Amino acid sequence: MSGEDEEIRGSGETAGDGIRGTAPGTAPVPLSVLDLVTVGAGSTASAAVRTAVDIARTAERRGFHRYWVAEHHSMPGVASSSPAVLLAHLAAHTTRIRLGSGGVMLPNHAPLVIAEQFGTLEAMAPGRVDLGLGRAPGTDGATAAALRRTERLHEGADEFPQQLAELTRFLDDSFPDGHPYAKIHAVPGPVQATSQGGVQDPHRPPLWLLGSSGFSARLAGSLGLPFAFAHHFSAANTLPALDLYRASFRPSEVLAEPYALIGVAALAAESEQEARRQVMTGALSMVRLRTGRPGLVPSPEEAEAYRFNELERGFVDSWLGNVVHGTPDAVRQGLDDLAKRTGADELMITANAHGGAARLRSYELIADAYGLPAQGVRT
Repeated sequence: MSGEDEEIRGSGETAGDGIRGTAPGTAPVPLSVLDLVTVGAGSTASAAVRTAVDIARTAERRGFHRYWVAEHHSMPGVASSSPAVLLAHLAAHTTRIRLGSGGVMLPNHAPLVIAEQFGTLEAMAPGRVDLGLGRAPGTDGATAAALRRTERLHEGADEFPQQLAELTRFLDDSFPDGHPYAKIHAVPGPVQATSQGGVQDPHRPPLWLLGSSGFSARLAGSLGLPFAFAHHFSAANTLPALDLYRASFRPSEVLAEPYALIGVAALAAESEQEARRQVMTGALSMVRLRTGRPGLVPSPEEAEAYRFNELERGFVDSWLGNVVHGTPDAVRQGLDDLAKRTGADELMITANAHGGAARLRSYELIADAYGLPAQGVRT
């Protein structure tokens, strides 16, 4: 193992402390939520953020393990461009559920800034913050260049391991003597414990690596870190990536054995027809995104009226093949089958639909299907 690899491992958290969840009810594995904080046609970003709060509180009440938001840019239908800001807001409205990024696109940011942001979040919600990291831009090339103030986008992705090592050093306050950053400290962070009168905070956000191919799977395995795979938009690569992660895994201070979650697009409704009606809004939204026309998530009525051409219909059929949708029993069966087929340690569900009410209802129905008890109602 290289010295760089040792840097990336860091101290982190021990296995079972904030990473491994417990399967609730009759679910085969822990269940979690990935929220893109989508903005539907006829609605606003403010309404999307209110829905995000409602979903996080519902997920907490019903026993979901964690709730993550994902960094996207220049997409009118996605209001999650600033994960740290959203997570701070959500921390104020929840008490138990883990909150995190699924993920922060590290090449878009200076590692010190991310260490400071998530150190602040950890101070706000001690012991329940996850830092999931990706190497993709989360947007198109021109927007990525504007974010990074550089045209060297490919090199930024190639430098991801070095950026990860630097971020880990900032989180652990562990640059060696003589390093140019040895006297630079991410605050809030461990340096406060070594200051006069300081007390050590027992927590720091555990690092997760995110991926939709093999690069991050191999890196996460070699570093003994938990891994999250984007099955919801890269289903063909799921099994190869998980196999690569497990084959590459080396035990670390963070994990003694592999832990992999997969993102799953799933939506439940009272009837199969209503579920199909709702997921078609996400299908049309994806067609527009893939053809360079990103916009607000269309309404069910707009999706029903849209006439897909032959190429678009082929894309939609393929995309819907990886969306678990239907009645609650059908969705439960689909999730059970996926967990069994992939061996995933956790399922992170993202609901694709126009309106907040349909998405909220879906999470409630899935919880009901698995017999998840309500854990008290917040007022």
